[in-house]
Amino acid sequence: MGSVEDAVARFRAASVANDIDGMVATLSSDAELVSPLSGRMVFRGAEDLRVLLAAIYGRLSRLQWHAELGDGELRVVVGQARIGALRLDDAMVLRLAADGRIRSITPHLRPWLAVTLLALRVAPAVVRHPVIVRRALRRP
Repeated sequence: MGSVEDAVARFRAASVANDIDGMVATLSSDAELVSPLSGRMVFRGAEDLRVLLAAIYGRLSRLQWHAELGDGELRVVVGQARIGALRLDDAMVLRLAADGRIRSITPHLRPWLAVTLLALRVAPAVVRHPVIVRRALRRP
């Protein structure tokens, strides 16, 4: 996989390009994403994350990452995108596995109106996969 910076840089580039396969390739086998909407839902594993990432990034436009902070196993990437006519800001926390792949993704989104619109647009794509939703609601 290469260095930690490679995984984060590749994830950033793939997300801007809406390259779902490229994003999934940067994830560890036990990767998880903590839902910024519920906090209780945790999507786990490459295939579940593939569905979720496609639902999210397929609805965003003009995504740009402006900054990356952190070292060791912890990175924060700060970016901005559009959902419809609204600006959506993200400060995404990435925790990395020992091999440099991304183990955990925790998005921190704002403002509220844009997050609500994102939820309304992403939900129909995700609920088409009820097994993924049930797994996300299950405690490990």
